[in-house]
Amino acid sequence: MTTDSLAATDRSVGRNYISGEWNDSGEQLETISPSTGLVLGTYANAGEREALVAIEAARKAFDTTDWSRDPRVRSRAINDLADRLADRVDEVALMLSRENGKRLSETTWEVSTTVDWLRYAAASALILDGGRSSEVSPGVYFQTGREAMGVIGIITPWNSPVILSMRSIGPALAAGCTMVVKMPGQTALTNTLVAEIVASTESIPPGVVNILTEGGNAVAPALVSSPDVDMISYTGSTHVGRAIATAGASTLKRLSLELGGKTPLVIFDDADLNVVVQNVLAATCLMNGQFCLTGSRLLVQRGIADKLRPLLVEAISNLRAGPSEDPTSDLGPLIDASSAARVDKIVAQAEEYAKILVRGGAIIDNERPGGAYYQPSLLEVDRLDVPIVQEELFGPVQTFEIFEDEADAVRLANGTSFGLGAAVFTSDEWKARRVTRNIRAGFVWTNCWGVIHEAFEEGGLKQSGYGLLCGPSAISEFQDTKLYAQVAPPAA
Repeated sequence: MTTDSLAATDRSVGRNYISGEWNDSGEQLETISPSTGLVLGTYANAGEREALVAIEAARKAFDTTDWSRDPRVRSRAINDLADRLADRVDEVALMLSRENGKRLSETTWEVSTTVDWLRYAAASALILDGGRSSEVSPGVYFQTGREAMGVIGIITPWNSPVILSMRSIGPALAAGCTMVVKMPGQTALTNTLVAEIVASTESIPPGVVNILTEGGNAVAPALVSSPDVDMISYTGSTHVGRAIATAGASTLKRLSLELGGKTPLVIFDDADLNVVVQNVLAATCLMNGQFCLTGSRLLVQRGIADKLRPLLVEAISNLRAGPSEDPTSDLGPLIDASSAARVDKIVAQAEEYAKILVRGGAIIDNERPGGAYYQPSLLEVDRLDVPIVQEELFGPVQTFEIFEDEADAVRLANGTSFGLGAAVFTSDEWKARRVTRNIRAGFVWTNCWGVIHEAFEEGGLKQSGYGLLCGPSAISEFQDTKLYAQVAPPAA
């Protein structure tokens, strides 16, 4: 382990941050820009050894300091962290755009919004839950209270690593926990900037927040299997979420899992088509379609289908996939060339049972090198039991499916194993209330899509996971309820 001034000055080198020190051990791997296909830098790939050292540091910080005991100290520390992130929004956003291919406007929104989410977490630390207290019989007193759970393992995906890591870090700090944060190798240089910001926040003691970057699969299993890690907060695919749930059973570890989605956009005959088209384009372009809430299924009532279809074909055909820093790009590249090839293969296979309305595909030219660019696709499907409807693609591909009435719309919307998000478009308020009530999803929007706020909970149903982040429930995810009982001694 190497120790220096806690400032990683070389922006092309990614490093791990453990117990207040920079750690350069581990194999050196490359991080590549999906916009150019060129190497951006290298990073120290964390493995099991680094994970165990970080877990030990987090355990020691929780067991031997007063971090979990003073909410005012924690609130100030989280606000300090927000201040330091706010000072570096442009720098972090630019690096993230270069590393994961999201448009610069999106990464700027992500980092700026993260500041707001941290401030909400700081405020939540001061809302003390005293529990219940009662004399249940003469001289017998019972009291409940909430206490920090302990050491948290946070596993973050590459599509929004800043906001999705802080979405767990903020309330976990507010609750009084310490943590090991496993961040993705695809955004190693961004991760290091986040670690620098944590390191510069002197009010966060060493060992409370440890940040590791991994390009393989050794840190996450170590976190899940360790008896010294009390909880895992994971955001990612349903497949990996199931594996974490299985492995975590050996230690009866608490889990918070936000997993995959297959978000239906339910469009009724009386919907405002201008609003619909605007939201459909946003739902396929945001994060380049690599979003657990991507609006990948367009459920369209038959009476409006013939009118809406050509509007969408024209609008989607005119979308421009371009470099992430180019303000004229409607969407950027996928995370890498293999992802673009994977999505293209799925669409090609779907041609056997679907009608191709817009056949996008992988793009390679002088302006868009590297093989990671994918032009959006739209396919009309009349079956539920096909892969392009049932499986999360993680790319800018949408299906066009026709329904007859409200009951049919709900049947189709609930026709997959996922239950993360959904949206309903109609001018009839009571129809919207009926349909949104019957759709099984954690997020349900009316005449909009993708609107979120730090003061309201986020979570999935069905195979999209369990647990809540954001809002007043977030802090309780990282706390245990303890019961205290006391019997008064006999009077003298």
